[in-house]
Amino acid sequence: MAEGLLARCRTIVGDAHVITDAATMAPFMADWRGRYSGRGLAVVLPLNTAQVAAIVAACAAAHVPIVPQGGRTGLVMGSVPDTSGAAIVLSLRRVNRIRSIDSLNRTMTVEAGCILADVQAAAGEAGMLYPLSLAAEGSCTIGGNLSTNAGGTAVLRYGNTRELCLGLEVVNAQGEVWDGLRGLRKDNTGYALRELFIGAEGTLGVITAAVLKLYPAPRAALTALVALDSPRQAVELLGLLQARCGAALTGFELMSAFCLELVAAQFPDLPRPFEDCHPQYALVELSSNESDAHAHGLLESSIGEALEAGVALDAVVATSNKQALDLWRLREHIPLAQAAAGKNIKHDISLAVSRIPDFIARADAALQQAFPGCQPVTFGHLGDGNLHYNVAPPAGESHEAFLGHQAAVNRIVHDLVADCGGSISAEHGIGMLKREELARYKSPVELGMMRAIKAALDPLGIMNPGKIL
Repeated sequence: MAEGLLARCRTIVGDAHVITDAATMAPFMADWRGRYSGRGLAVVLPLNTAQVAAIVAACAAAHVPIVPQGGRTGLVMGSVPDTSGAAIVLSLRRVNRIRSIDSLNRTMTVEAGCILADVQAAAGEAGMLYPLSLAAEGSCTIGGNLSTNAGGTAVLRYGNTRELCLGLEVVNAQGEVWDGLRGLRKDNTGYALRELFIGAEGTLGVITAAVLKLYPAPRAALTALVALDSPRQAVELLGLLQARCGAALTGFELMSAFCLELVAAQFPDLPRPFEDCHPQYALVELSSNESDAHAHGLLESSIGEALEAGVALDAVVATSNKQALDLWRLREHIPLAQAAAGKNIKHDISLAVSRIPDFIARADAALQQAFPGCQPVTFGHLGDGNLHYNVAPPAGESHEAFLGHQAAVNRIVHDLVADCGGSISAEHGIGMLKREELARYKSPVELGMMRAIKAALDPLGIMNPGKIL
């Protein structure tokens, strides 16, 4: 049966695009962080939606599972197969055309395999902005962004990937094509099918194309780094800036002192904006559709008010594009610095912004009591309530040995998140990594509805099995 299916796949996509050699398949089997490697029957690389549909139909007929895959930058093991060796890994990287740009409707229609940075560049060439921005934008794909409902640094102003999508094209679990590529901002004609597939991590069908929202490109963008005394002061600063700047506030990132110390230790060539060390920092970005002078005036007056009110301790405003990039590099190098220092226990959580200071204080205290000397690496998108609350071992302790405490650390952190009314996954998804945690924190009613949707749309259970549920 397997040979018959592979022969059918070769007929559909060509011999060169069905990979069965173990060495060539290896990168498609591995988790990006290097924690896990599965096995697959083959890697198949279709060119277009019709080929995706034909492959899915062939797999459905053979009852062979399918693992859709984009840029392989996911962080929860959602796009890698299990160890059974039974699944077809369906790589969408060749399904990568930008089909059209509608400047008057401010939309663009792109295929799932398009690299995010290429979509951003195409929008820029048309004089517009596609605002989704994240660290992996040079290799992640639009299909993966949609399947995980990716967040990034501009959610405060523009929303998650879900808010940036108007329509989808999807191959369902039977190999049929649903054409929902409508560039409509209003469409109340029944169930919102689009919403089912965004964030579903390929467990309900394969996204092959999308209609994305575009925005006017800002005429000016300014960046500042603000020194703060505490997370509570950061929340107060956020409120002040939102009141003064409104929609011009496009980014607000929180970074603890330990984060920047980690970056300085691993990347000593990066700038150090302040002579003194402060407990917390906020990276602030303002965008203006008026003028550079307007943006400067708004940012400087707002930060001046924060300093006078004692909401901020100090601030550095970038005066050039290079300085702005350098400030953003501090934030973007935190994950790289963590990786260089050694493995740690990671959490991608979200809370109401007002609950974040209380959560950090409680989590820090609980972890110190359980694991004295452990080092929280706290940073993230404070403006939208998303924290990357990671935990490194005490100084001098083995990183590998500390990973043995992962279950206990997760329990402390996730129980506190639940107690604060938050979510255990803000933007990374569930995949295999958080599947058991999801079962612990979702209510039976929620899980029952999710299983009913899965059974209705994928009755054979072949779409990315073992992920989410």
